[in-house]
Amino acid sequence: MPTTSDKPQLFGTNGIRGVPGRDLTVEFSMEIGKAIGTYFEVPEIAMGKDTRDTGQMIFNAVSSGIMSTGKTVVDLGILPTPAVQYYSRMRSIPGVIITASHNPPQFNGIKCIAADGTELERTGEEEIEKIYYNKSYVPAGWENAGTVISDPNAASVYVRGVMSRVDVAAIKARKFRVLVDTGNGAAFSTTPTLLRKLGCSMVTLNAFPDGMFTSRTSEPRPENLKDLISLVSKGGFDLGIAHDGDADRAVFIDEKGNFIDGDITLSLVVKSTIKKGDRVVTPVSSSDAIDEICKEAGAKLIRTKVGAPVVSRTMIENQAKIGGEENGGIVFGPHQYCRDGAMTVALILNLMALHKKKISDLVNTVPEYHIFKTSVERRKEWKSLEPQILRYSGSNLLDRQDGLKIYLEDGWVLLRPSGTEPIIRVYGESKMKKKAEELALEYHALISGLQEEPSSL
Repeated sequence: MPTTSDKPQLFGTNGIRGVPGRDLTVEFSMEIGKAIGTYFEVPEIAMGKDTRDTGQMIFNAVSSGIMSTGKTVVDLGILPTPAVQYYSRMRSIPGVIITASHNPPQFNGIKCIAADGTELERTGEEEIEKIYYNKSYVPAGWENAGTVISDPNAASVYVRGVMSRVDVAAIKARKFRVLVDTGNGAAFSTTPTLLRKLGCSMVTLNAFPDGMFTSRTSEPRPENLKDLISLVSKGGFDLGIAHDGDADRAVFIDEKGNFIDGDITLSLVVKSTIKKGDRVVTPVSSSDAIDEICKEAGAKLIRTKVGAPVVSRTMIENQAKIGGEENGGIVFGPHQYCRDGAMTVALILNLMALHKKKISDLVNTVPEYHIFKTSVERRKEWKSLEPQILRYSGSNLLDRQDGLKIYLEDGWVLLRPSGTEPIIRVYGESKMKKKAEELALEYHALISGLQEEPSSL
């Protein structure tokens, strides 16, 4: 089959993303469905979606393309991304998820899942791209056209799977009072169901589907969680929880109303999970706190590029039990090799129950580091900016796995082009909160200046 090296790459860090009707047209989506159906040589393909208003339209287009190749589509309805992945893993069939995760409501996306429940490897995505560009679809005759069937049990199977990995009796005994904000996204039903089954006294926010995310934006950052933080800070709750749009991530608010950074959540789970000789996998964007924790426990830390698929595959290759990212995405290998918001919720409640401590007390056991994140619009090619950034930094301590990670005397800066948006992400870390912000803002200003015409340097 001819290569597509001269063609645009369709799949980014987390699937194909775009604006329906502009980038993600019905015609394009149907042809991608044909390519997916041709690539996966199986009788059935599972499909789910998040709550976005354009979800059904894109779902119908992709599923029609898949059915045209003779495949049966198993419609799982609205489900968190990890719930679809769990279904694929349990039934050993590939899957497709219609989601744009944390992106604004005008976006949607197409994400492919391998039969082991992991996000499809880049090599598989490249094959789908080749099929699409070469129009080498394998259509079925009318007598062999695929159909759609539904499985209403996918959500309950997923919740039971999460519960099987924690001490349910210990959690129930604590009778936690929890405030959960599902952000009108895909976890509007599954996470409240999980919390009820874990014996929590629960109050919900935005626990209904709204594809326009009118209550709050789907990215669970502190500035978008003001209602949740305000209510928890008034007292009476042991924990606040928030998800992103497709619920593969979870972030937390402590009993005092303080936002807990995703790095701290990951560090807590790593600290409670690992033992000597274990392997932990996390991207270059995660905190050095995890380095300290792994060193103290005698575990090996493996750094990767940013992206859940890369972390998951590296975990499988290295037989790692735990991994994850600094954005609240934790991968717990014994459950499944993908980011899973509900599993993260259960793990944090399990920690609080087994240690009989408040979440704020557990947070205080993590080495203190601070990360400040920002981003700048990408108006020039990254390759043209790199040499100028290096000249400015003057540092020889670099990590080029993903963008540029520059090690400085009192911290580090990571600069990397986003795989899902036309922006350059900027991270600064230091043991001092103010310094972390200063580092990130310094390089934010640098990149902005380098993109001005004429160049500032």
